[in-house]
This record gives sequence, structure tokens and C-alpha cells, in this order.
Amino acid sequence: MPTNPAAAGFLQRITDDRRRRIEELKQRVPVWELRARLPATRPAGRLERALRAGLPPSPSGCCARSSAPRPRRECSSPTSTRSPWRASYQEGGAAAISVVTEPDHFQGDVGLDGCPAAGREPAAPLKDFVIDSYQIVDAAVRGADGVLLLASVLSDVQLQRLITEARLLGLDCLVEVHDADELTTSLRAGATLLGLNNRDLRTFEVDPETAFRLLPRVPPLVTAVAESGLSDPKDLARLRGTRCDAVLMGEVFMTSPDPARTLATLSAAARG
Repeated sequence: MPTNPAAAGFLQRITDDRRRRIEELKQRVPVWELRARLPATRPAGRLERALRAGLPPSPSGCCARSSAPRPRRECSSPTSTRSPWRASYQEGGAAAISVVTEPDHFQGDVGLDGCPAAGREPAAPLKDFVIDSYQIVDAAVRGADGVLLLASVLSDVQLQRLITEARLLGLDCLVEVHDADELTTSLRAGATLLGLNNRDLRTFEVDPETAFRLLPRVPPLVTAVAESGLSDPKDLARLRGTRCDAVLMGEVFMTSPDPARTLATLSAAARG
């Protein structure tokens, strides 16, 4: 698919802004000081277990996204991770809550005081443009259960290194892919949790068939999560006939007058 220059430029701007912010953070809080704040390391796998709990049928887990569903230029108002949305997601039966932390373009909440404790609430992966090991340590300090890695913005070596470093700190990596090449690269880097994104970050266009095309390529022991463009019970009922393990949705809940009920309805459709 041809790249949209404007979209590609926007994606580059996001990563450049993240890189600049990270350097500023390193000056204020050096990595050695950040590591001193690390809690006792818990074994990795909490996010994967949450998303695969109850299999079969599939997809069994719903990862509900908290905070802005689109870049800031397309959003109305921010949603804090400490807002009632989190309680609504938990009430609706979300297996995990994806917390957006990118602050400049996606209205992310950079203070994760509301990150849930393991075993009491849904698992919490952080959704950010992770490009530096500093962000992995920061996520662990914040109490996250996992982080999102984008195969489209990381080299093979970077991807492998970040997955390894995250596991050493007890974090799962949801590696987001959009095509067969990114999927192959991610598996080679050691990914065991794949997000099959229907939205192409190179164009920001959504093709609801992307996940269906990629699902047959996912090995049996790798957790597959369908992402983006999913909002109707029919979408989830169709996924039920595949090897999809979970879905990640956000915008459908944030535009709903009753997010908990919407989540419960969609979860029921996913489980059949």
C-alpha cells in the first residue's frame, strides 16, 4: 500500500517528539535514579494470561483503551486514567485496560497513579510510542503489566532488545503489526503477544480485513489481539470463528453513553 506522505510525516513527528521528551526526562531523572524506584519484579505474563483467560471460545479477552482514541487534532477532550472510565471498563468485564500515556499528540495521562495492582483489577499495558529503554523502566516504575511496541517504528534489533528488557522487568510486550513482513519480524524478535492492527500507521487508514488476513499466520502459542475498526457485535462474532484470542477497542466505548453496558454487550458477542 502506498504511503500517505502527510500521515508518514505525522508519525515521524510523533516519534521525534517522544525522543525529545525522553531526553528531557533523562536530564531530570537519570535512568539510575529511575531504576532505584523499581518495585519488586513480578514475573512477566500477567497481560497475556488476562487476555487468554477462559479459552476457548475466542476471542475471550477485551482490552479496553483509556484516553484519546485519535491524535489530539482529532479529539475533543482528554480522558484521565483516574476518571470513571476505568471503573466502567472494569464493571463491563474488560480483561485489561490499555492506558494511553503519549502526552503530546494523544492526550495521554503521563501520571499513572491509577495503574491497577496485579490481581485486583484488569491488567494495564501502557500505550505509547516506545523507542527507548528508558520508557520500559518508566513503565515498570509506574506499575504497568505491559507496554506497546510498534513494529513499524522499530528496527529488528531495537524490537528484540526492548522485548528482552521488558521481560527482565516483568512486563509483557504487545507488539503491534500491520502486515506480514512486520509480523514475521516481530516473531523473529521473540514476540509472544501480537496486536494485529487494522489501522495502517503509514496512512492512518483502516482496513477491517487486515486482522483476518494476518490471523492464519500467527503461531498457535502466540496470543493474537485484533485492533482498530471494531465496534459492532457482528465484527466480534466473525472473529469468533478465527484463532483470535482477544480484541482491543477504545473509541466505541468513549462515544457510548453507557461504556460498561456497551463493553458487556460486545464481550458477550465475542464469547458467543
